[in-house]
Amino acid sequence: MFRAPVSLAAAFALVVASATFQSARAQTSEPQPAPAQPAPVQPAPAPSEPAPAQPAPSEPAPAQPAESQPTQDDPFGQEIQVTPKTVIFMKGTANWDTAYETLLDSFKTIRSFLDKEGIKPSGPAMTIYLTTDDTGFEFRAAVPIAEPMSSPPRGDIEMGESPSGKMLKFVHRGSYDAMDSTYEAITNFLDTKQLEAQDTFIEEYVTDPVSTPEDELVINVLVPVK
Repeated sequence: MFRAPVSLAAAFALVVASATFQSARAQTSEPQPAPAQPAPVQPAPAPSEPAPAQPAPSEPAPAQPAESQPTQDDPFGQEIQVTPKTVIFMKGTANWDTAYETLLDSFKTIRSFLDKEGIKPSGPAMTIYLTTDDTGFEFRAAVPIAEPMSSPPRGDIEMGESPSGKMLKFVHRGSYDAMDSTYEAITNFLDTKQLEAQDTFIEEYVTDPVSTPEDELVINVLVPVK
């Protein structure tokens, strides 16, 4: 099973205040001997009742940043046919703790190369996951281009084709750290449908990962099936 990084949740302590009622008298006076001459009995003043506790005005809860959620119109398990694309890519490895930063660095390097060559991307950037385990993954960070380069790049940057064929499309909205829940839902979907996925997964970034705030990302997860 693919395991995406899990962000650490902040721990909050919930403090509950309890109100106690006090008795009308803090102490009971000692009985006094009766006077020699009986005095007219005066009605004892009624003990003052404590004012009923008024609920404290409720403070508005601090606003929390809303995590983007898939909408009802987002595909989840939609079968599509993906055609191959010519891509400029970088291979690399990363651990989950710094996964997003590693991918961003790769995309920035590719963009700088394309700018230098005067080539514009022809589609959204993508991460092609080659292998994954509990600690990290091997990947190709790729950017599609319209036509193959006449002189292929050298060094860390390469040219090739993106995966193609029948795939299932799922949509994730929100931060990269929150993708673990999306992949769990994908795994449950595949189990329910009794489908077997191939080893390769693709994340296609509908929003530019370099310039988009992380909690506003929209990512298509493409899962090739056998």
